[in-house]
Amino acid sequence: MLLQTLNRIPFWQKVLLGFALGTVTGVIFGEGATLLKPLGELFISAIKMLVAPLVLCAIVVSITSLGNAANLKRLSIKTLGMFMLTGTIASLIGLAVGSAIDMGGSMALATTEVRERNIPGFAQVLLDMIPVNPFASLADGKVLQIIVFAALIGIAINGVGEKAEPLKRTFEAGAEVMFQLTRMVLKLTPIGVFGLMAWVVGEYGLSTLLPLGKFILAIYIAALIHIIFVYGGLVKFGAGLSPLQFFRKAMPAQLVAFSTASSFGTLPVTTRCTEAMGVTKNYSAFVLPMGATMNMDGCGGIYPAIAAIFIAQIYGIPLDMTDYMLIAVTATVASVGTAGVPGSAMVMLTVTLGVIGLPLEGIAFIAAIDRVIDMIRTCTNVTGDMMTAVVVGKSEGQLDLAKFEQQESSVEEVVEEEQEEVRA
Repeated sequence: MLLQTLNRIPFWQKVLLGFALGTVTGVIFGEGATLLKPLGELFISAIKMLVAPLVLCAIVVSITSLGNAANLKRLSIKTLGMFMLTGTIASLIGLAVGSAIDMGGSMALATTEVRERNIPGFAQVLLDMIPVNPFASLADGKVLQIIVFAALIGIAINGVGEKAEPLKRTFEAGAEVMFQLTRMVLKLTPIGVFGLMAWVVGEYGLSTLLPLGKFILAIYIAALIHIIFVYGGLVKFGAGLSPLQFFRKAMPAQLVAFSTASSFGTLPVTTRCTEAMGVTKNYSAFVLPMGATMNMDGCGGIYPAIAAIFIAQIYGIPLDMTDYMLIAVTATVASVGTAGVPGSAMVMLTVTLGVIGLPLEGIAFIAAIDRVIDMIRTCTNVTGDMMTAVVVGKSEGQLDLAKFEQQESSVEEVVEEEQEEVRA
């Protein structure tokens, strides 16, 4: 009976409960609560275990899924190019907002990790992206090299064609296995957060929790800037259409995305909105599921950038321009490969932190408020999917301009209808 009750509790509530219980335990038992730290360390180790094979399989599958069909090749390139462009801009906005706000305040935690600060030059960074020994890169968890190797494998599989189908299916099966393993590991999140928070509060006190409000504010500011100015600007100057009309017709999907915090759960209303904008059914059926899997400006661009800066601030670790460059590149590229993973934002943050050598213990702070952040992240992601459908669709003759300008039914009617469909 107890297990059935626990299973009915939403995941984000379990994580929040773990955060609250860990905080209370740290307050009550003080330094004695540091004995619970191994619970958190086990969770961090399990997350680290996933990264290398998950990134390898997921990025190979993402690239091979584009295929070689002539009628989709140009559309696929344009769509993926738009995803990468907006993802890069999102990470830069995240870096700018995160750097402008002192989220850590006077807080200064100590980390048990030894962080080597031997930063190579720009040319060496480019050279180090190519793995001399891919198996050693996998063993050592060198994520940038894994990403490059996986991308090359995916491109080669597409080039070989039918003869490479067995290998393609192997990677697809491997990706599914890793997705399932990720689901299993992420179920430990409430326990890991409980252990880490009990240790942190027991050792440092409640003052460690004060920076969270500034962190949430930074995420929301960056997301709103990206939605209004980047997406609105691309609709206006990239497609020559009215941003106000776009946002008016996108609003039902934005509201559902914000309330459900699920890109796939919002897919029915997203499809309805893009078709109301005049995007053809064929292209919307292609771009929207692809976007829900690969286009993650909120999770893969803004969030890892600001979170990395936040964690660096609370641990008193200085970041230089090379670190910022690595954050931007890793967050953008990794988002394309890992966005279909449950809890992908946490996985992408782990990848980003690992590349620049920041302590993974800082994830415990962010996981506890993930639901609040995930609402605006998902709203950003879904808006980006619809923007891509409109802008690329316009350039490829997949958009009915008359329908885009046409007035639609009220937002309330569409939202109520689609929320019922999502719940069903």
